[in-house]
Amino acid sequence: MKYFRVEQDLSSRYSGELNATHRWGLPGVEPCPLCGLSGATLGLEYPCVDLSSLPPAEQERLSDPSPVPLDELERLRELVRPLAPVNAVLDAGTELGPLTGTGSGSFGPFFLPASWSLCIRKDALVRLREAGARGLQGSEVSVRFRTKSPPMLLNLQLDVQGRFHPDALTWTRKPPCPRCGISDAEGPLPAPIVLDAATLPVDVDLFRLADAPGIIIATEQLVDAATRLSLDGAVFRGVEAR
Repeated sequence: MKYFRVEQDLSSRYSGELNATHRWGLPGVEPCPLCGLSGATLGLEYPCVDLSSLPPAEQERLSDPSPVPLDELERLRELVRPLAPVNAVLDAGTELGPLTGTGSGSFGPFFLPASWSLCIRKDALVRLREAGARGLQGSEVSVRFRTKSPPMLLNLQLDVQGRFHPDALTWTRKPPCPRCGISDAEGPLPAPIVLDAATLPVDVDLFRLADAPGIIIATEQLVDAATRLSLDGAVFRGVEAR
């Protein structure tokens, strides 16, 4: 199986833009009392998660990204967990619910509002599923488009699976802190990226890397289908897996 990194098409013929954020999210976290680490994880998006059943005060708290003490982050995480996918990674900074805001311009079959976020037109999603693409689900964006014929655009919700191959790492993996679960094993991305084939999913054709959730990976099956169907708007760059 071959794998590809999904990236923004900077030469795209489309003019689409979104000025939108997710309706809710887990806030950033203040320094851990044990290890001193803090911050938020980039690239964790669960647009299909609906928190509208929570009390208004909790929804308001989950709409503020300002860092909170670790105890409060843990409380909010457990509040969200029953409403999230079973395998969801709910780190500080996780974005939840539909993209909300405004949009303008023309959109291709694929659209990346940011390097870590992937949207798709509904008609393209249907065609990919019919072509055999697996595990694709998304939430329709809650966006006001300044156009007479707005696109039906969905923000894809992607599983977090897969790691870099140990031989390609530019840092040493360290055990996470027993208090906050954060690891200080951070550093520049491997260049080139090499994936650990033994950790990659076998039942989905689009996913995020556990080592770097901001990186979106597509399988050969999905890229072949997108090519056959002439679905553009994103770039697929081959990455090694061993």
